[in-house]
Amino acid sequence: MCNSNDVYKIRTALETETGTYIYYSLSVLQDSGYDIARLPFSIRIMLENALRNLDDFSVTEEHISTLMNWGTVGTNKEIPFKPGRVLMQDFTGVPAVVDIASLRAEMARRGKDPDLINPLVPVDLVVDHSVQVDYFGTSYAYEKNIAEEYIRNSERYEFLKWAQRSFNNFNVVPPGMGICHQVNLEYLSKGVILRNGLLFPDTLVGTDSHTPMVNGIGVMGWGVGGIEAEAALLGQPVYFILPEVIGLELVGKLPLGSTGTDLVLTITELLRRQNVIGKFVEVFGEGLDTLSVPDRASIGNMSPEFGCTVTYFPIDDKTLDYMRKSNRPESQVNLVEQYCKANLLWRTGNEKITYTGVLTMDLSTVEPTVAGPKRPQDKVLLRNFKDRFIEILDQTYGRQYIQPNEPIVRWKGEGGSQPAASPSNGHPGTILEVSNRSGQKEVWLSTRREKFMLSDGAVVIAAITSCTNTSNPYVMLGAGLVARKARERGLDVKPWVKTSLAPGSRVVTDYLKRAGLLNDLEALNFHVIGYGCTSCIGNSGPLPAHIAQAIDEENLVVASVLSGNRNFEARIHPQVQMNFLMSPMLVVAYAIAGRIDIDFHKDPIDFDQNQLPVYLKDIWPEDQEIYNLMDTVLVRDDFAKNYGKIYEGNAIWQNLPVHDSKLFVWDNSSSYIKEAPFFNNLSEHPGDIKDIINARVLLHLGDSITTDHISPAGSFSESSAAGIYLSGLGVKKEDFNSYGSRRGNDEVMVRGTFANVRIKNRLAKKDGGYSTFFPDGREMSVYDTAMHYKAGNIPLVVLAGKEYGSGSSRDWAAKGTFLLGVKVVIAESYERIHRSNLVGMGILPLQYGPGETAQTLNLSGHETYSFRGLESEWYPGKEILVTAVNESGITVSFQATARLDSLIEIAYYQHGGILQYVLRQFLAS
Repeated sequence: MCNSNDVYKIRTALETETGTYIYYSLSVLQDSGYDIARLPFSIRIMLENALRNLDDFSVTEEHISTLMNWGTVGTNKEIPFKPGRVLMQDFTGVPAVVDIASLRAEMARRGKDPDLINPLVPVDLVVDHSVQVDYFGTSYAYEKNIAEEYIRNSERYEFLKWAQRSFNNFNVVPPGMGICHQVNLEYLSKGVILRNGLLFPDTLVGTDSHTPMVNGIGVMGWGVGGIEAEAALLGQPVYFILPEVIGLELVGKLPLGSTGTDLVLTITELLRRQNVIGKFVEVFGEGLDTLSVPDRASIGNMSPEFGCTVTYFPIDDKTLDYMRKSNRPESQVNLVEQYCKANLLWRTGNEKITYTGVLTMDLSTVEPTVAGPKRPQDKVLLRNFKDRFIEILDQTYGRQYIQPNEPIVRWKGEGGSQPAASPSNGHPGTILEVSNRSGQKEVWLSTRREKFMLSDGAVVIAAITSCTNTSNPYVMLGAGLVARKARERGLDVKPWVKTSLAPGSRVVTDYLKRAGLLNDLEALNFHVIGYGCTSCIGNSGPLPAHIAQAIDEENLVVASVLSGNRNFEARIHPQVQMNFLMSPMLVVAYAIAGRIDIDFHKDPIDFDQNQLPVYLKDIWPEDQEIYNLMDTVLVRDDFAKNYGKIYEGNAIWQNLPVHDSKLFVWDNSSSYIKEAPFFNNLSEHPGDIKDIINARVLLHLGDSITTDHISPAGSFSESSAAGIYLSGLGVKKEDFNSYGSRRGNDEVMVRGTFANVRIKNRLAKKDGGYSTFFPDGREMSVYDTAMHYKAGNIPLVVLAGKEYGSGSSRDWAAKGTFLLGVKVVIAESYERIHRSNLVGMGILPLQYGPGETAQTLNLSGHETYSFRGLESEWYPGKEILVTAVNESGITVSFQATARLDSLIEIAYYQHGGILQYVLRQFLAS
């Protein structure tokens, strides 16, 4: 973890109640004449990390000088970072563990000791991304969902259990215990780490882009791709360009009626507009004193939605208060306070820090807010929501909105006025009548109990889900109170709404029960369906058959409302085209309304049994009511009880069979776990980098292509390339599971690459994962197109616009691209993690020059491309000559910047990827 190379003579002893420990003192450095106090807290933590890990090889004095001389102007100098630990979730963790197990297998084949391959820093993997909402609205939903989860994923879970037993420094939190970020916030994070007598700040990288949630408790951490995380756990530093740091100054106080969720969505829109991509954001100001750690964590959670690397909240009294309430030992809380105060890492509010720039936000201006329908940064004030829906319906879907004649015409129940029933009336899922009012679709359906109309704007999914908000007791208790007050007025959720409650930890269930609010939520069909990332990751499960049929047959534009952090196209559910982020309180309200074309400021949310209107304000709790409840129901014992058995798992987990060996026993018949293909027959030394000649374009894409577009996580059809593959193995459609659950199988994942049903490739007439094979012009799936090119040994290119690879830190978005045969991506700009992952897989990310795009250069994607200059000397930011020859023989030449941003990234590219680089190091040693 450290070495004795104390060049600056700053190793110092700290006497505490539990003993005397050594630390690297920034205060001593300050007293020696270095102006550390002007540095942002986040840069101070990076500096301490470099000082402690100085070895004159991976961390040099030049790196330390770069950090100490951090300035407000951007630089292209790289710095290393060695995290104290690594956090994983199962979707991204399983392929990482597959890679590590494959490295062991390759070591053994070469006659080396496979046990040399072990995590060198502690790793916690939380199984939280595999639970799906198959069952809902019943008391048995949780038990049946977790049973289905084990049926679908037993192979993966046996593999993870083997890894927990076989690897050193590797712990697994079994299914059904919580979401990795909330578990990280409530339990795993220590604030300060004590290891081998040495004290240092708690730092980590995580294989989920929302890892910065833990910034809310003063822990420095961010999301990386699984590829980078694998390198980090094997002892490699994470290298990145010294960031600019934007100071976010908060003033004022949230007004009555506004929630932490509204604040988060407001900040998301503000910072995305201010272009903080790749930068650090650090929060300060008097307004910060009014925000709890859960409020801060909710903001940090959305860092990837802003585009920044971290949103850091320095440790202060609020941090210690949260640590005590969440059952951290008092000795640990005291250690955090002593260390941070001794080492210039404690926020007093009186700091004189120099930032790259400062943005000021007045909390008192925050209003109730939602975001969508496709991006988290697309903020819509609640008071404008109905008008915005009408605008989207017209501009995006070409449908004229018609105001209903009566507010309750959409649902009258049995005995009300509705179209005449067919002879099959009374059976589940009957479509009675379809009408089309000036382009807006309406479908009347019947169930055993009621008849209702489904139309554009209907809410078909209402999910209280994701760590963003389920970690915040204010909005969770608020949601329970909304449900209680709605019950008191005799209101219920509409019959076409699929409801779910997926808390981020079991602590949430305990305090909801103690408050008596779980009963109220369950009365509105918000039963606990699991503890994990469900709708937010695309695990919403199937819609009821008659709802799904009506949507498909009549092409209805329906909506989901969720308390999550992601709402990209086709992510929540492939049949739901509009997805809106909002507080859990509003999720309950919209489930009652059953539609989004409602103005909560003017229109009633529903009518009670006496046909009297009930407005949102009638069921909205007062702030003090929520605070009083929080003081009563939040107790330390809940944290002690639930986290005291966090690694045990249920009886199914405990009874999973596991091989007791250092090498994993690969099952060739498995459709879930396969040995990774990246290391077989790897040469002992890397070859020379060669120019790439006569490449073809596989995809020509637009702006804001997310990793969900590149490597979807949700379900897939029998007609997809992945579905055809699994069907060929004899796997039934109902057993396909999801792309995310099959990330341990490269054959499935390469076929799923660029297979999102909403992706639009300009080289294909059809949307959803198609391309054209040149020169004969045949249109086929992206996978089949790539395989045709691969048979001819033709390298491939992807053309893209701005923000390529935004969204989740999804390693298969790079791995799948590599396995398709893509050698180069040319984009206008990249999301940080995905660019790094491309390099980590040996793919060259090129960036157009200022003002240049595929359009300005008249690139259609039909050309053949050559990339020259790769064989000469490399340095960060090297310019590459690109020539494109179109079908008429006309040549376009331009310079593009190679986004290999550091010397180590150049080394990774030369080796064909990070893991190839690491394996060669192990073999050489």
